[in-house]
Amino acid sequence: MILLASGNAHKLQEISQILGVPLRGLSDVPDAPDVVEDGNTFEANAIKKGASLAAHTGSWTLADDSGLEVDALDGAPGVHSARFAGEHGNDAANNALLLEKLKNVQNRQARFVCVLALCGPEGEALTVRGTCEGRIAHAPSGKSGFGYDPLFIPDGFDKSFAELGEEIKQTHSHRAKALEKMKREFGDHPAFSGSLT
Repeated sequence: MILLASGNAHKLQEISQILGVPLRGLSDVPDAPDVVEDGNTFEANAIKKGASLAAHTGSWTLADDSGLEVDALDGAPGVHSARFAGEHGNDAANNALLLEKLKNVQNRQARFVCVLALCGPEGEALTVRGTCEGRIAHAPSGKSGFGYDPLFIPDGFDKSFAELGEEIKQTHSHRAKALEKMKREFGDHPAFSGSLT
């Protein structure tokens, strides 16, 4: 069974559902190494995380790295999205800093990016990238979601991800697109059929 490099039960269920295969999470690997994501690209971080856990457990591992790229900021915050304002995971501070940096900026084009890496214990790594194009609002709105969701308005909509809710996000998000791509391109890989451990 494929290991998902996450301890988030909701994420585990969602990804398992989209891929159509059972997955186990990090809660099943109490001695899992703590992998420092210090790569310069989403691909580098996803592969590092997946490869480290695959080598540790001896089983195929699915890892992801994702973030927000803003055109006017030359692609920032990028791989530093979760710690843009310094403290890891401080959504309010990250959103406030993003708005400050975009003050009086007309070009608010941005995209969420998700890279998935399916890594094997022998060092194999298969990657796919999913993106969701949109723009950054001038003020946060909405209560659902997390991260930059209150500021991100996906193309084709006039509301933020935080206003649109989970159902829309699950079909339009960068992660959903990456998972569909993984299923399409590597769905017949032996790791998914259970013929590999």
